[in-house]
Amino acid sequence: MNNQNRLRTTLAWGVHIFTASGAAWGLLAIIAIQNQQWRLAMVWMVLAIIVDGFDGWLARLADVKTYAPGIDGALLDNLLDYLNYVIVPGLFLYEAELLPSPFAIPAILLIAITSAFQFTQTDAKTEDHYFTGFPSYWNVMAIYMLVWRMDSWVNLAVVIALNLLIFVPIKYVYPTRTSRLQRLTMFMTLAWATIGVIGLYQYPYVQPWVLWGTWVYIAYYLSLSQLPRWKKFISTVRT
Repeated sequence: MNNQNRLRTTLAWGVHIFTASGAAWGLLAIIAIQNQQWRLAMVWMVLAIIVDGFDGWLARLADVKTYAPGIDGALLDNLLDYLNYVIVPGLFLYEAELLPSPFAIPAILLIAITSAFQFTQTDAKTEDHYFTGFPSYWNVMAIYMLVWRMDSWVNLAVVIALNLLIFVPIKYVYPTRTSRLQRLTMFMTLAWATIGVIGLYQYPYVQPWVLWGTWVYIAYYLSLSQLPRWKKFISTVRT
């Protein structure tokens, strides 16, 4: 093996290790949740989101399939996503008492079961880089519920609605891989993440502009996700 291939192999394995670090952030989040250290728990949850946001791009850049073929990066990513996007936020919702007490356990069990189906659907990720059905962003949802201090019954209604949306074949854009408005989407995603970090620093007294500022991105994300559907509808109406 020449020096260049050795370097590429090292970089490829480095990306796998970076992805695997999501397991550490997930476990640290669980420990923080059990100790009711909500801000610290959110820090670990956000770190897990950051890892998940960049590991795919790094994997393609490092060409891990060629230089570290012994590891199934997609399987590793899915395992860690289920931990950090489903199990950790489910525990967070329960321990932070964000759901009505009589329905808390059934609600998080529902999240675990429906998300298991979402992660294993053959069309969960489309070739044009969309998710099919609600993509189990339970960690983001749990953080919003805590920071916004939403009523527990409202939280339960949201959880039920999102669980149903997992099985509704609506497409949601994959922010870091979309080719549609890619630069604007990356800018908006980074801006949303930056505002989120500011909110995390301010917690538990988050300023209103931070709270509302993050919703600008959510509105953009949902609009971008449904843009192809709207274009198809308009085209159909015109014809």
